[in-house]
Amino acid sequence: MLHGSTAHSTDTVATGASADHPGVIARPPRIGYLFLGIGAILGWLWPFPLLPAGWSVTLRYGAGGALVALGLVVMTLAVRAFRAAGTNVETPKPATALVTDGIYARSRNPMYVALALLFAGIGVLANSGWLALLLVPYVAVLRVGVIAREERYLERKFGQRYRAYRARVRRWL
Repeated sequence: MLHGSTAHSTDTVATGASADHPGVIARPPRIGYLFLGIGAILGWLWPFPLLPAGWSVTLRYGAGGALVALGLVVMTLAVRAFRAAGTNVETPKPATALVTDGIYARSRNPMYVALALLFAGIGVLANSGWLALLLVPYVAVLRVGVIAREERYLERKFGQRYRAYRARVRRWL
């Protein structure tokens, strides 16, 4: 989820406590698992390597491992920022704070940047052209089905504080 300032809010969504969530289409990691599964099935049915024959396995593992490691670092920083602010990480739960410091001062969505890095790293490690192609629709689904809904929710919940944050910090990088 993309909320982030360490100030807590007692604001509620106009429709009441039962609607105090962004209403995303699915939990973001589950969306990733779905696309990874599709990529695995496509790779099994029609092998489509990402890298040309003759590429060094060491180089592939190094590049893929670096993407995975970077994704894990970004995710760890993002989750720690949420926990330090005392807000929920899980998307179905209400945001209790708008986190705008730490890694959230550079990106409004570091968790989703991390998920994209992890997905790309797995694609490189697996040498899967299908996963490379599926990264685009995966990010598009995150953008439309998760991020857009979270942005509307955070604007309702935190109002001008969120709008000011959105104006000064990029969505991705």
